[in-house]
Amino acid sequence: MDALTLGIDFGTTNSSLARASASGAVDLAQFPSTTGLVESYRSLLYLEQVKEKGVTRIKSWSGPAAIDEYLASETKGRLVQSLKSYLSSRGLKSTEVFGRRMTLETLIARILRDLREKVEAQFGGKVETAVVGRPVRFVGADHDEDNHFAEERLRHAFQEAGYPDVHFELEPVAAAQYYQSTLDHDELILIGDFGGGTSDFSLLRVGPEIRRRGRTPGDLLGNSGVGIAGDAFDAKLVRHLVSPALGRGSTARALKKVLPAVPNWVYAKLEHWHHLSFLRTNSTMNLLNSSCKAAFEPDKIEALIHLIREDLGYELHRAVQKTKCALSVDPVANFYFSDGAIEIEAHVERADFEEWIAEELARIESCVDSLIETSGVSCRDVDMVFLTGGSSFVPAVRRIFESRFGAQKISAGNEFTSVARGLALTAIPGPPNLDVWQPFEPA
Repeated sequence: MDALTLGIDFGTTNSSLARASASGAVDLAQFPSTTGLVESYRSLLYLEQVKEKGVTRIKSWSGPAAIDEYLASETKGRLVQSLKSYLSSRGLKSTEVFGRRMTLETLIARILRDLREKVEAQFGGKVETAVVGRPVRFVGADHDEDNHFAEERLRHAFQEAGYPDVHFELEPVAAAQYYQSTLDHDELILIGDFGGGTSDFSLLRVGPEIRRRGRTPGDLLGNSGVGIAGDAFDAKLVRHLVSPALGRGSTARALKKVLPAVPNWVYAKLEHWHHLSFLRTNSTMNLLNSSCKAAFEPDKIEALIHLIREDLGYELHRAVQKTKCALSVDPVANFYFSDGAIEIEAHVERADFEEWIAEELARIESCVDSLIETSGVSCRDVDMVFLTGGSSFVPAVRRIFESRFGAQKISAGNEFTSVARGLALTAIPGPPNLDVWQPFEPA
């Protein structure tokens, strides 16, 4: 079998894989789904405890197959996503799945193994080398030691999944590599890469001359990153549109006092749909059932109980994402979610959504401004801004860059696969000297 060198964008929400030929042509891996072949693979894992021939074991699915199995299952197992967001956490080493301890690296490796097997079958070879994207700052990383810790955990997951040779490249730098392949002249560019868990930025020089002579440390003027992106925007929609209909802010009578019907930590979990399964414990369900009996609005608590008992986090997440995407196109949108005891319908305006995410937008703005300041250039010196990733479609996010650099300087394209394409191009004709642009402490 042929030896394969791949570019792999293992994302918080979606993953993409690509290979590039010596001529620069890029082939993206494609994966079957209910809607046909897709180029993005959902970075999630579904686990069920099954009994076959008298033996109980844990069976797992990833990507589109995981979603299909989860939706078809009458007795829900464990659906987990955003595993990448926990890599910098030294306190989260493992979790219990049906009575067995499984490390974070092993859970990630199960997704990566499936990706490897699928791409080997499609491209007809065996993966030997992987150039893997990583954020400038991992979610939850406070300093460079945390970034290194997270990167090493990700490396171990790839090795456990059967990737013998793994190299890392910054995700925004990989996006720059893709953008550079479209140029016939040199430019100073700002890359904004918006994932599910992080927003990363790199300021660097690209173009035919850089390709000809090879990149040098002086071509990269600076990196910056912040642990905020699409998941944080989704959480605000849940907080304002969903949680009030499920009892947030409602009260209950406790002895002679009036107290919140449900503790706020339950709704904090609800804002991250992949945490919903963690609420489905006997202690939490007993708490909610008791709260429902004393609540002044028991129907709302009953709806919350139904959501948790039926493990409807994924379905809720789809409804939230649909609304967010609609608000990127139109100034108003409707949110609708219905299942059993739950029926939530709300009219939402883009202006309200932007107010809800104002704090997150301010942190992104601060990150970009700090990068420009520490790099010693002005906004007018930047020739082009290339935005990639799902949240780059959010109008309020684009305005951050338009107000600083001008709308005429904003470019985009292949928002969900540009990083994978760039990682594949980075690997031509083999793994390059990737330590030229090693990550450093973000501004």
